[in-house]
Parts: sequence; C-alpha cells; structure tokens
Amino acid sequence: MTAHTARALPGYRPAEYWEARARRFAVEGDGLAAVCSYGMPPFYNRLIHFCQRRALEPWLEAAPGMRVLDVGCGVGRWSRLLASRGARVTGIDLSPTMIAEAERRAAAGGLASRCRFLVQDCAALEIAGTFDLILCVTMLQHMLDIGALRSALRRMARHLAPHGRLVILEAAPARTASHCNTSVFTARHRAVYLELFNECGLRVRAICGVDPAPFKTWLLPHLPRLPAALRVAALAVATALSAPLDAFFGRLLTHRSWHAVFVLEHATGDRPCA
Repeated sequence: MTAHTARALPGYRPAEYWEARARRFAVEGDGLAAVCSYGMPPFYNRLIHFCQRRALEPWLEAAPGMRVLDVGCGVGRWSRLLASRGARVTGIDLSPTMIAEAERRAAAGGLASRCRFLVQDCAALEIAGTFDLILCVTMLQHMLDIGALRSALRRMARHLAPHGRLVILEAAPARTASHCNTSVFTARHRAVYLELFNECGLRVRAICGVDPAPFKTWLLPHLPRLPAALRVAALAVATALSAPLDAFFGRLLTHRSWHAVFVLEHATGDRPCA
C-alpha cells in the first residue's frame, strides 16, 4: 500500500466547492448539512455527528487555557465544544462563509472571547505558535491531491506542541472500499494514512472506530438512482439499523469501521516535525 497512487479527479476546486456548500447550508439549523453529509436529511447527519462525538470524546479533554487548533472547523461545532470547556481555540477553514458562520455561532453562545477563526488553506497552514491539541475531522478525505494532503499533515505536525496531541477523524477503512468515492471524496485505505503519518514524523498513540455498521455504505452508491421518496425511506431504514450498532460498538469495532479516529503525537516525543 502506498500513498503515491492517489490522484485528484478533474473539475474539483475545493475553495469553490466548500464556499458554495457553505452558502447553501451553513446557516441552516445546526449547520450539519454543511459539514457532515452533503444534501442528506437532518436525521442522517445527526447520526453522523453523534457517532463522531462518541468516538472523539475520550480525546477532547480541555484544561482551561489549553491551546487548540481546529483544522477545517466548518461552522465551529468542535471549536465551540472545546471553548466551552475552557480551551482557547483557533479554527481555520477554506470557506469565508464557514468562518463567518463559526464566528456568529460562537458569539451567540457567549464563546467569542475564547475563539478566533481564520480563512486558511490547511495545505499552506501558517499560524504563530504551537498547539496542545490539533483536531481535524472529515477534512482530509476531501483532499484528493496527495501532495496537498501530505503538505497539510506536515504543517499540522509543525504546529503541534512538543508533547501535544493530534486527533484526526477520517474515512479510512481497513479494507479497500472505493465504491463510495466521488469527485469530492475519497475513502483512503487506513494503511495510506499510517504511511503518511510516519513520513511526517508522527507516531500513532491510538486508533478507534466510529461507524462499523455497514448499512449506510452499502446503500450510498445506489442512492442517485432512486426516486426522491424512496431515497429518503431507504436512508431512514439504513440510519435506524446503523444507530444501535454504531452507538454501542463504534469505538470498539475499529477494524470494521468505515471511519477511524487516529490519535497522534510526535515520534521524537520532544520536538515538532521539521
């Protein structure tokens, strides 16, 4: 397995795509349609968010004053959570509309003093200082260009404090599973990420699962061919079947999980990656 085999698909301009998606969905309800599964019903995206939070929760401790970087922050759902626990959070995103909405939601929650949000491309990440915790949730799976992906990981490693923690949640099946790939998304084999982490001087502290139930991934490739009403009904069934398995066994069934949480630290243990 090698990280050098992935290729970007033509016609995908990330900045334009995410700005258009943000303008359509970022202000709608809880904003999950902008940052979870594009165009899916609210019940489907709420299950995604629930499973992500359960998987991430053991790694989201935040002491007062802790420095946190939320990479691909979207509307700021994780930034606000960590700020509410006392952290000082910097969120970055490619979309100005996402950043504006993250600022609005943080202010509405009384968290503006502990949050700052910046428009930045993570492949060119440049912020003064280092961070005790860097969080990156379902962003790398949308980086189709392997060079940009490698640059993003190197820059995150460079911004990680010497004894800091980098937590990444991405589509990373342990078995080859390209049937759900699209022009804006790729589920890289877990071994590809492990190779890239090693290249960037990062050591895996832990890996856990998120969503081992197979029903959603069985269904997703067939959805475009279904009539609208049948599509929603099929999603409802898949969601209902997935919810108990993902909720109770998500973190444990790591090898069967579609997404994975990688908890990383510097391999040297005492200095950032050069």
